[in-house]
Amino acid sequence: MKKIFYYLLLVLCLFTFAACKGSGEEGGQGGGQGEAQSGIPMQEKVSIVIHYQRTDNNYTNWALWLWKTDGSRFDFNGEDDFGKYALYSLEEIGVTESDKMGLIIAKNPGTTWDGKDGDADRYVDFSLYELNSKNNCYELYLFQGDMNIYSNKDKLKVDDISQASFTSKRRIFVTVTNPASKYEVLKGNDVIKSGDVNDEVNFEILLDADIDFAAQYLVKVTFTHSKATISSGVAITQLFNEEFDNEYYYDGELGAIYSAASTTFKVWSPISSRIYVRIYENGTPKSVNSVKGSDVVFKQVQMTKGDKGVFEATVEGDLEGKYYTYFVINASYPDGKEVVDPYAKSAGINGARGMIVDFSKTNPEGWEDVSALQIDRKALTIYELHVADLTSSSTWGGTATNAKKFLGLIEAGTTYTNGEVTVKTGFDHIKELGVNAVQLLPIFDQANDEVNPSFNWGYNPLNYNVLEGSYSTDAYDGYARIVEFKKVVKAYNEAGINIIMDVVYNHTNSVVGTNFDVLMPGYYFRYNNEGVLYNGSGCGNETASERLMFRKFMIDSVSFWLEEYKLGGFRFDLMGLHDLDTMEELAAKCKEINPSVCIFGEPWTGGTSGLESKKQAKQDNENKFVGYGAFNDKLRDELVKGGLNAKNALSWISNINSNKSTMATLVAGIQGITKVNTTVQPGPDYTINYVTCHDNYTLTDRFAAAGIKHVANNQNMSMLANAIVFTSQGTSFMLSGEEFLRSKGGNSNSYNASYEVNELNYALKIEHMNMFENYQKLIALKKSCAALHLDGEHNNFEVNLYNEDNTIMYKIIDTEANREYIFIHQNGINRSNTTTFDLSNYTLYLDTLGLHSDGLGSEVAMERFETIIAYRDLE
Repeated sequence: MKKIFYYLLLVLCLFTFAACKGSGEEGGQGGGQGEAQSGIPMQEKVSIVIHYQRTDNNYTNWALWLWKTDGSRFDFNGEDDFGKYALYSLEEIGVTESDKMGLIIAKNPGTTWDGKDGDADRYVDFSLYELNSKNNCYELYLFQGDMNIYSNKDKLKVDDISQASFTSKRRIFVTVTNPASKYEVLKGNDVIKSGDVNDEVNFEILLDADIDFAAQYLVKVTFTHSKATISSGVAITQLFNEEFDNEYYYDGELGAIYSAASTTFKVWSPISSRIYVRIYENGTPKSVNSVKGSDVVFKQVQMTKGDKGVFEATVEGDLEGKYYTYFVINASYPDGKEVVDPYAKSAGINGARGMIVDFSKTNPEGWEDVSALQIDRKALTIYELHVADLTSSSTWGGTATNAKKFLGLIEAGTTYTNGEVTVKTGFDHIKELGVNAVQLLPIFDQANDEVNPSFNWGYNPLNYNVLEGSYSTDAYDGYARIVEFKKVVKAYNEAGINIIMDVVYNHTNSVVGTNFDVLMPGYYFRYNNEGVLYNGSGCGNETASERLMFRKFMIDSVSFWLEEYKLGGFRFDLMGLHDLDTMEELAAKCKEINPSVCIFGEPWTGGTSGLESKKQAKQDNENKFVGYGAFNDKLRDELVKGGLNAKNALSWISNINSNKSTMATLVAGIQGITKVNTTVQPGPDYTINYVTCHDNYTLTDRFAAAGIKHVANNQNMSMLANAIVFTSQGTSFMLSGEEFLRSKGGNSNSYNASYEVNELNYALKIEHMNMFENYQKLIALKKSCAALHLDGEHNNFEVNLYNEDNTIMYKIIDTEANREYIFIHQNGINRSNTTTFDLSNYTLYLDTLGLHSDGLGSEVAMERFETIIAYRDLE
């Protein structure tokens, strides 16, 4: 989500997540470069002049944050008739003309970050601009609220309305690019207010009556010099505040409420004037399949607008299995727009039409006996898996029609044979490994082509309460996906494994024309004061969880998934984009349904969010988390240097020449604590320890990228990393395939790579069977040993460091088994003063290198990249 971070759906988020951070348009190459535009004198070194103009003329604390890799603050150091400017040589900034330079304009960048001009980072590609021969400078012009980068200040002189927004129910604030003389305000086609502006570029208009949310408002501005008149719609996003929520919040049930006698449709849309429900016999538009599809035949019923802006219609008769949409008419969509109900619980092909479901017809035999397993979250061993990855390899050996499908996740009896060795694959492989939780990458309905699917991680949400059709055997049938996924949950439940769902409520695949946007333009997403979408997800938008009706939607959605599909928990993508209050309420509701539900997420964003930092469910605020936890990337980075670290960065495990890790952070991670700088965050009930996930490299690819060429060293480093994860307090999490040294061929962001790049290749299981067996033992111990499930009040067991911190040792006492365990981990640094351990009274449980099968003695010396786990029974 990382992720994180995604700079590639509109571009992909580059953390995690992989996906899509939009930069502003990098302005053209034209205009007046033959002469110095601003009077800047000749510079000795190639330089850049960044001119900046604010409409409020207030430049206090505003500065630039510039970077090639690591950013630094650069103050404005000059002033001219345009505004402030910053003049620096490229050498001072640390870039060359062949680089792309990152650029942010912010208040107090690098310290408090009190504000930011623009919702996304900008990038200067010097090849798009001409070096001014008169002053040896690249001259660029930036304007408040405009994400474009201009090469000629004259381009900013075009008459335009930069902003027109309601700031209260009667007040409109307008910003224009040039002095204006007059204005008019229209409600629909009628002029309701007009007046003089007196050559202002910022002005307010006070209306005589409160806004009618169902009406369209337009402001017309006449400019002083050109006499031109420009029109702009008036944004209402600033009115979607606490007062609005208190007036229009609806706490009842929404969606298609089915019974055999009738179905009641309810949808929230206070700003709409009319909504019709359309009922189709067919879930397929003809544009998707001209043979199976049908567009003309539908029943249309006008809905009645009632309390809190909820439209409602009851249609008599049994509508089970039929499909439906809403046709919505409002000021933003005056000609009407057909959309899927956000509360739809199944859909036809490509999620184009919602489905009316009788869920009693979707339950496999024995479903009433299924319930989520009640497992202490600190005893969880979570196996992260993409639906397709388990079965997409030719080495899987299962039924071709089940490959990459829900049913492939539960096909039993599959094997792979090489020579005289046969291993279990697929579902049987997971059961043999022994994990007690499988986290599936997004399985909700995605903005995909379900007719001709291609690989996709799934972080492109379409219909949140609908299962993804491409994972079913019949994407045209809205029932098939439900029945087949319930079979998955049932089979894993019977195997002692909970299903955890990866959820992505922080952004949608797109905004304009989607159901949220059509039903309530401006409400469900965060916008800045200029009406530009915030992009904290890096995917072009971010949802507004602090708005009560989207908070309700999130809580209703997870409640539905828990109740109907009996899941064990949720992993939240880019959880830092959600507010603390929403996450706390959501967790409390989930625990009412499933007391042992495991809720956790990525405690960061994928870019700059419109949500106040102090309200974000992010790592700095973990002490405020209630009922949910987060990934401990601090432990990960000390062990393997993942995430945003350079690919050649070395860690406690991979740096075989010296130890540069922060041992206090590493020790805290083993104790189940996330250590952020000098702040200690909550303990094991909140910590998810891990070293790899779907984002970034697999372990073997991570170490190969860092320059570890020796195969044995790479394997042993990879084994050591997860040996520490599974012998730490808190929840243990692993990426599928690490148990046999899975590789993606060096691909660190495989969200849209091929099935072959992402597959689980079971030939590796034969090649690395010793690793697989080590993982079995680690997982079994983590699940069963109560001393590895300590709570926050008892987790400060002593962790000892030896040999200049290249050896870690700690002991725990399992009071339930009356047994003491000792854990010793050794990295790859050779020391002359090797410490030995007296293990003569201990029984060997695990030696990851297999060197002590004959028993343990009084002077056991650790080898490079070795983990030893031993135990002794107490009197």
